[in-house]
Amino acid sequence: MATGEGGEKKKGRRRWLPAACLPRPGCFTVSAADEGPSGSGADDEGGGGGSRAPTHLIVTVNGIVGSADNWGYAAKHFIRKHPEDVVVHCSGCNSATRTFDGVDVMGRRLVEEVISVVQCRPELKKISFVAHSLGGLIARYAIALLYEPATQTDSHEEYEKDVNDAPSKQPMGQGKMPLLRGSYRLEKMAFGMSWLAGRSGKHLFIKDVEDEKPPLLLQMVTDYGDLHFISALRSFKRCVAYSNVCGDFVVGWKTSSIRRQHELPKKEDFVDDVRYPHVVYVEKPKARDVDFSDEMIYQAKTTSEMEEVMLKSLNRIPWERVDVSFKRSRQRIFAHSTIQVKTYFFNSDGADVIFHMIDHFLY
Repeated sequence: MATGEGGEKKKGRRRWLPAACLPRPGCFTVSAADEGPSGSGADDEGGGGGSRAPTHLIVTVNGIVGSADNWGYAAKHFIRKHPEDVVVHCSGCNSATRTFDGVDVMGRRLVEEVISVVQCRPELKKISFVAHSLGGLIARYAIALLYEPATQTDSHEEYEKDVNDAPSKQPMGQGKMPLLRGSYRLEKMAFGMSWLAGRSGKHLFIKDVEDEKPPLLLQMVTDYGDLHFISALRSFKRCVAYSNVCGDFVVGWKTSSIRRQHELPKKEDFVDDVRYPHVVYVEKPKARDVDFSDEMIYQAKTTSEMEEVMLKSLNRIPWERVDVSFKRSRQRIFAHSTIQVKTYFFNSDGADVIFHMIDHFLY
């Protein structure tokens, strides 16, 4: 894959990045092969030091005003389930008010942090990103920075035709990026208050028109300049969007699931699964014939036009969509945080969603 595993092709870009193998403030790495998580103090369960070092790096990315600890529950259970396969790094470079600095700034910080981890663990061969809310955009920006365009023999068109036949000639193997994101009414209210979130607010509400350039979120649905946003996303073997059906007062259902209103599943089609009681619908990935051209990001002027352009382009990616409902949960008012078990005391009902993600991960 193209997001920085291995490292042979990345040496030119790494010269300006810090090489010290020291834990950064606020972040921590969890691995069963270590004596314990660096900087976290959590238990090391699930198999101890195996005969081989894990080769798969999972990077978690928090949302707005979040921290590395938000993914602590998921990190612990990733290691318990696959102690010899994965290392989980909970990113801490974009926490608290630093999440107001803008998607681009945060994406660059994340790249530096990821590369510093990879430099300390040369055995790593694969990478995945697990991101919550705004963290999904940060991760997408970061993988565009890490991405190197494929050679002429490594065609992405083949990937579009068959989602099971992803390009495999990149030096690092394959990856996946589940995006855990989550009432439409508050989205509209928040539009007028976007200034509270600084540059990130401008990016999120498409208010960052500068120098005749398209807003950043529109740039991020194409290969814009030397940042190959879509190609980088396509290089992952699996892209998954976990979305809240209701109770999420930060991100609406259709927004988080990258769908139009009429594309949302009907309630009568929801399923009951005793293993994952809050997972109510799973839409398998499918290739779509989308009428899209890069010129559209310049032609879109109104907010609705921009939204449609972003939907068109992002739907060129064969997303797997997992719809989650906490309607019957006492924690439904905290759905935006419960979906990732941000704090176990308040968000424990989301544990089955975390287990669903772990059980269906590609290792």
